[in-house]
Amino acid sequence: MSVRPAVIWFRDDLRLDDHPALDAVARDGRPVVALFVLDEVSPGLRPLGSASRWWLHRSLAALADDLGRLGVPLVLRRGPASIVVPALVAEIDAGLVAWNRRYGGGEMAIDRDLKATLRERGVEARSFQASLLFEPMALRTATGGPYRVFTPFWRAARAAPPPRPPLAAPTALRPRDAEAASDRLADWRLLPSGPDWSGGLAETWRPGEAGARDRLRRFLDTGIYSYSLDRDRPDLEAASRLSPHLRFGEISPFRIWAEVAAFAARPDAPIASIDKFLSEIGWREFSHHLLFHFPDLATRNFQARFDAFPWRDDPAFFDAWRTGRTGLPIVDAGLRQLWRTGWMHNRVRMIAASYLVKHGLVDWRDGERWFWDTLVDACPANNPAGWQWVAGSGADAAPYFRIFNPVTQGAKFDPDGVYVRRWVPEIAALPTRVLHAPWTADAATLASAGVRLGFDYPRPIVDHAFARARALDAFAATAAPH
Repeated sequence: MSVRPAVIWFRDDLRLDDHPALDAVARDGRPVVALFVLDEVSPGLRPLGSASRWWLHRSLAALADDLGRLGVPLVLRRGPASIVVPALVAEIDAGLVAWNRRYGGGEMAIDRDLKATLRERGVEARSFQASLLFEPMALRTATGGPYRVFTPFWRAARAAPPPRPPLAAPTALRPRDAEAASDRLADWRLLPSGPDWSGGLAETWRPGEAGARDRLRRFLDTGIYSYSLDRDRPDLEAASRLSPHLRFGEISPFRIWAEVAAFAARPDAPIASIDKFLSEIGWREFSHHLLFHFPDLATRNFQARFDAFPWRDDPAFFDAWRTGRTGLPIVDAGLRQLWRTGWMHNRVRMIAASYLVKHGLVDWRDGERWFWDTLVDACPANNPAGWQWVAGSGADAAPYFRIFNPVTQGAKFDPDGVYVRRWVPEIAALPTRVLHAPWTADAATLASAGVRLGFDYPRPIVDHAFARARALDAFAATAAPH
C-alpha cells in the first residue's frame, strides 16, 4: 500500500531548523508537501503591514530555496485557511497535516475548526510547540489566572522546567511524486511598486533562516558583551536585531536559548548581559501570553479606566510625528530610521511612542497601526503590548505620570549625537551641546551650522512643559488609580 502524504503547513515558522512539525513528518518517512497559505480574510487575522509584506516575500523565497535543496517544493496558496488546507488535503489524498501552534484568538479558532474538519474526514491533524518557550495555557498564577505583571511571570517561567533542546534541521525529506499546483510568489504582489520604497530595507536586512543564524552569531561574537550597559544606546551596535527573524520564525526561541546557554558556559561570558538579553526574550513571551488571554490587545485598552481618556484628534500632529518633523531630534531620528529601514531602536521606540501619546494626546492605537505598517518586526503581541505599556493602559504598564522629556532622553542615550546626526542630517553641523534642542542655540551657532529653524528643520510642534502639564491633567482625571 502507498503511504498517504503529509502536509507541513508553514505559518510564522519559516525555517527548517528546530521545526517540530517538520521533524515529526521527516521521521515518519511520509512523502512531504510543504504549504504556505496567505490568509488575509479569515476572521480574527490581522493582514500584514507593508514592511512585513516585503519581509514575507523575501523570507518565503529563502524558505523555498532551502526546501528545494531537499527536493521538496514550497506550495503557495491564497485564501481562507479553513478552505485552502482541506482542499489541498483532498487534492493529494493527504493522511496527515502538521503545523506549529500560534496563540492569537483568530489563529487558534482556525486551528480548532481545522482539526475538527480534518478528523471528520479521517485525516490526522497534529500541532506542536515551536514559537514560544513557555506555552500560555501552561503558565498561570497560583490562583489559575493569567499573569499581568512581567516580573512574577518571568520568575515563574525561569522556575519551570527548562526549554527543550532545539531539533536539528532534517537532512532529507521524501517528496511526493507529483507536484501540487502552486501560486507564483510574484503574483501575490507583496513587494512595493510605484514607487518601490524598500531600498533601505534591502540594504539593512537579510530575511531568511540563514540571515537569522548569521544575525545571532554576530550578536554573540560582539554585541552581547556590553548588552546590559549599551542596549539603550541607539548610537551603538548593541541590539541583537533578531526581532524580525523571530517574528517570522526564521529562528526559534529554543535555538536562541540553547546558543546563549552554551555561550554562558564560557569563562569570559558576560553573565549580567546574558541575563538581561534572556529577560528581553522573556518580554516577548509575556507579550504573547497577554495576547493569548486578551486577544483584542491591539484594539482595546487593557485597563478599562482608559476608555474615558480624552484623546485628541490632531492629524497635523500625527503627520509631523510619522514623518519625523516634530522638531525634537531624537523623536525625528527614530521615525526616519523606521521609514528607511523598517526598524527602530527599542529605546527610541519608547521615546517616540511616549511623545505621540503624552505630548500629543494622540490615541496609542493610531501609533500602533503606524508601527504595524512600517515595522519589519511588527508582531501582533509585542507591538500592541509595547504601545499599551507606554500609554499606561496596558498590563504592567509604565505609570501614567512617567512622561519622557525627549531632550534629556536624547542627551542621555545619544550623548555624542551620532544617532541624531545620522538620521537628521540637516542639523548635523550643530554642536552636541545644542543638538538635542536646536531651538536653544543662539543665532550665530545656527548660522555657523547652516540651520534655519522653521525652514531647514522645524521648531518643536509643542512645548514640553505645556504638553506635560496637559497630559498630567488628562491622566489624573481619567486614569489615576483609585
